[in-house]
Order: sequence, then C-alpha cells, then structure tokens
Amino acid sequence: MPSHLSADRPAPQPPERDAVDVLINRTRRLRGDVEAVRRDAVLVDEDDPQLRWQRALCELAVHHLDNLGTHLGQLREGLPPRTAEQAREGTEGPQQDLAPENSGEPRSGSLLSRVGSAEWDLLTDEVTWSEELFQIFGRPLEAGPLSLDELPSVLLPEDQPLLTSLVTDCLVDGKPIDGEFRILRTDGRTRTLHMMGEPVLDADGCTASMWAVLRDVSELRRSQRVVRRTSDSFRRQQHMAQTEHRMAVELQEAVLPPWRGSLRLPRRGPGALDVAAHYLPSQSSDLIGGDWYDALELPDGRTLLSVGDLTGHGIPATSAMAMLLGALRGMAVAGIEPGALMGHLNQLLESSVQPALGSAVCCRFDPSTGTLAWAQAGHPAPLLFRDGAGRPLPPPDGVLLGAASAVTYEQDAVHLLPGDVLVLHTDGLTRRSDRGAGPDPLLALAPRFAGARTAQDCVRTVVEEFGDTERLDDACVLIARVGV
Repeated sequence: MPSHLSADRPAPQPPERDAVDVLINRTRRLRGDVEAVRRDAVLVDEDDPQLRWQRALCELAVHHLDNLGTHLGQLREGLPPRTAEQAREGTEGPQQDLAPENSGEPRSGSLLSRVGSAEWDLLTDEVTWSEELFQIFGRPLEAGPLSLDELPSVLLPEDQPLLTSLVTDCLVDGKPIDGEFRILRTDGRTRTLHMMGEPVLDADGCTASMWAVLRDVSELRRSQRVVRRTSDSFRRQQHMAQTEHRMAVELQEAVLPPWRGSLRLPRRGPGALDVAAHYLPSQSSDLIGGDWYDALELPDGRTLLSVGDLTGHGIPATSAMAMLLGALRGMAVAGIEPGALMGHLNQLLESSVQPALGSAVCCRFDPSTGTLAWAQAGHPAPLLFRDGAGRPLPPPDGVLLGAASAVTYEQDAVHLLPGDVLVLHTDGLTRRSDRGAGPDPLLALAPRFAGARTAQDCVRTVVEEFGDTERLDDACVLIARVGV
C-alpha cells in the first residue's frame, strides 16, 4: 500500500514487464538448483552437525528465493482481485509461489497470503484491512479488522510492549515502523509478522492516520533459527574436537620419551645401542592414536626397547597407552622377562575399565653379550639389517593384548653384531596398498641403512620414504644400531 506522503510527487513508473520476467526466470532456475542441493542434503547423516548446518542453509536460501520470486511476481502482476470466498478458503490467486508442489515443504501460500496492508484513520476511527491481512491473522472477514487498541490483544504477552512502543513512536514522534512480533491465531498457531509503516500527515502536518504492511515471516525465521542452532552445534563440536586433540597431544608428549635425535643406551661401555625414533600421525584423522615407542636404560645396564599400538583414538586411547607404557616400564625395571611381561600387560588391559585391544613388541638388549631377548603380542616382528640385507626375526607365539585370558607369551633371543640395525615399527607405517607386501617396503631400504652412520640417519630415511603417504592410522618407528 503506497504512502499518502508521496501523493504530491510524480508516481513512479513500473518496470518493464519483460525485464521482470527475466528476473523471475533467473530466480526460478536458481531456486531449482538450490532445491536440488537441499534434496541431496536430506540424505546425509543426521549425526553430522556440519551436514545438518549445510542442509539448514539450503532451506533458508530456498525461503529467501521463494520470497524474492513472489515479490517479483507481484511487481509484474500487481494485486490481482480475490473474492471473499477465496480468502476464507485460503485458495491461491493467479500468482503462485515458486515452491514446487512435490517439494515436501510446508506451503505458506502465494505472496498475497503472506503480505497484507492496513490503515488506521485517527480522525474517523475507521480501520481498513486488506483481505490478505485477515488470512494472515486467521480472522474471518465478518469479524472486521482490529483497531490499534485491540491489536495487542492477539500478540504474545512478551511482544505486546514492543508493538505499543512502535505505534507510539510512529503516532507521536512521526517515526517509521519497522519491527517484528508474534501473534496467536484463533486456530492456535503462532505466526511471526514483520510490520513496516509510517504516519500519514494531513495538510497541516499533523498525523491523520497510520498505514502499514505486514508480512508473515514465520517460515523464514524458523529456517534462520535452524541455521543458528546447527551452526552453534557445529562450532561447539569443532571446539570439543580441538580441545580433545590438544589434550591427547599433551598427554602423548608427556608420556613418550622426551629425547630428540640419537640416544646412546647404556650411556657407558662397549656395545651400546644408538637409538632414534619418530612418530608419524595419521593423515585421515585429526585425533591422536594409541601408538608408542620407548627406550629405557635398566638398572642392570641392559636396555629396554618397545613399540606398541592400542585401538582407538583421542584421549581414551592415549590415556590407556599411558597406563600400559607406565606398567611396562615398571615391570622392566623390576627385572621381569619380556615374555612374562607381555602376560602381565595382557591381564592389565583385559581388566581395564575401558577394555581395548593392543599389539606390542618388547625387547631387552644386553650389551655385554650382544643378546636381544624379545616377545611380541600380535605385532609385526622386528627387522634385522646386516651387511646390506634385511630380514624379519622369526616371531615367538603371542596373541593381541586384551584378546584372551591366561595366555602364555613365548620369548625368543637373537645375537646382534656390531653395526647391526634393528627396526621396530607399528602397523600402518607404509602405504595401505603395501600392507599385503608385509615388511618388504622397509626391507628394501637395506642398502641405505648400510650406508647410514647413525640411527638418526636411518630414521630420516624412513620418514623420507613413508612420511608423506596417506596412512589410515598413526604409526611410529624405533631404530637401534649396535655400536662397535
């Protein structure tokens, strides 16, 4: 409804009909594209907050495009006449909504059923409502329009002061109306209305009446609320994931050996091991896994070497790894043999509050004799490189930790020579497609290991070869070189 304030100015010319038709066609095509994306998003996992947020954004975009299309339709056609029977029955006029009938969206009618106009004459107390406004309020035509004094009665109580303030500012101070409030219809439904209006002045500059346009924006606001909720949920989940990742990293760094570069164990005497290790995170997950490596000088002068892997990711996996590694160190310092040690670790993991499965290899090296005693629990065997060639050590019997009760883990021994290189690693170090080849990708590095001067050089070779591969799980490698 045009403002009376513009009556003394030339009437604006309507846009060319062809130009508006072009805009309507473009809007329809864009709406169809967005609707196709929205239909695809309906099939996504309901538990994924990011995908729910994307779907909500698509629904909001559809509502905006519906509004744009119907406004353009009104611009092209103007207000077509509708009978009182059509208004009561809620039938559509000539200009239809852009939403397709099979879209599954709740139809709120054409633009005419969502936008209405009103004027309140302050001199005669006459009130004029368009038929569309009656439909928006769910009010029969025979009941007549609501006066400004009666209008707040259909608003929710918490929104009544806002409407009173908007009307007072308009009538007293001449301010334009621009605000939203919620009404409770006679059918029990709550609708959100956006009201825009301004005072109409008489020849003396006094307020003679107030006109307004009211638009039903319920579906639009519902979509916006869904977007906000899903966006907030997505941000909260991102924050929780980042926090968990940071805590898991800090826990892992606190538990794993603090040394960097090569480590000599034991620190004195002939035949000591030159030890280096490296942790390679997964490239398919942001969460830290339960992989570990460890090297420890024991009180009797021997050296403990171990690597292992627990199922799971995040804080549960790293906390279980910390528990297991702490127990392993304690039992090794107490002098328990690798085979018996594995049995105790199996009992510990089996009786844990959060049961998990794990694999591990535990080695004890005696520099005075060059003997390596070791045991394994469902883990890849250590690789021994000597004179430019490599081979896996024959594994003693041992099942996964936590998989069975009262299991006996066998122990084996091998004699190491000066210059030998021992490689301990967790599963998943090499590419996924190479797993079928067993240890062959690592054994192929034998010539390069033969030319390396330190264990750290060997670790660099492994990282150069496998550091950039797409691994599905975390991995770590520990390399020990027997000194001359």
